[in-house]
Amino acid sequence: MTSDITLFVNPTAGRGRGARAAQPAAHALREAGFTVRTVVGEDATDALVRAREAVAAGTGALVAVGGDGMVSLALQAVAGTDTPLGVIAVGTGNDFARATGLPVRDPAAAGRAVADALQDGRTRAVDLGKVGDRWFGTVLASGFDSRVNDRGNRMRWPTGRFRYDVAMLAELAALRPIPYRIRFDDGPEREIEATLIAVGNGSSYGGGMRICTDAVLDDGLFDITVVGPCSRTTLLTVFPRVYRGTHPSHPKVTVHRAARVRLAAADVTGYADGERIGPLPMTAVTVPGALRLLV
Repeated sequence: MTSDITLFVNPTAGRGRGARAAQPAAHALREAGFTVRTVVGEDATDALVRAREAVAAGTGALVAVGGDGMVSLALQAVAGTDTPLGVIAVGTGNDFARATGLPVRDPAAAGRAVADALQDGRTRAVDLGKVGDRWFGTVLASGFDSRVNDRGNRMRWPTGRFRYDVAMLAELAALRPIPYRIRFDDGPEREIEATLIAVGNGSSYGGGMRICTDAVLDDGLFDITVVGPCSRTTLLTVFPRVYRGTHPSHPKVTVHRAARVRLAAADVTGYADGERIGPLPMTAVTVPGALRLLV
């Protein structure tokens, strides 16, 4: 393995933690004898082009510094290649790092962990989900939660995370069951009504909401959580249980396992790793061992 390592940095992650975290991470890698090159794009498109160029040039590893959005961007560059991914998790949610047992919001410790893994050649083969040509590591969300995202992204006030609280209240007021068409693997297409459907390669989204609580990153299967038609009162009862991972015992919740799932519904957007993918219908497939993760 080459000693040239690429730091892939989001300077705005975690209110500036991304830029600050790059320094101790780079220090740990250089102290271990690696040559470190930093990539910071002008925007997401430019950053991805630069990351792919580094991978194509034979970098020894791509190390994403930021939150789940930065990890998601890095996946588009390294998935399906022999280039391993390191993660310095300093974002708001950090669900991918949590799912893989990596240090969270401790860039010095994460940098040392990446350096040790590179020196020892320790990698873990991890499954990824794929929709079209888009890879994801944690959860593909659709339904109530994606509509909250849609509404929040359209709002200009209030600012910050509070706007998503306001968006959730607005979506609760407009809550209606969503008619879905769903197909698992090669089974028949079924028509169901649901409040939301989450397709989990990893277990959590939204900064620790364990929506697909028993999902395993290397079993070749998604855990698909279906929350059936709910009243506002029922949904408010179920949602707090998601943080504890106890919601699958609720009668409105069912969990399915499949390697491929197709979802179709009118006026519903899919979000994967917290990033907008596009409108349904879409088909998600698991790709076993698509990522070499430094652990």
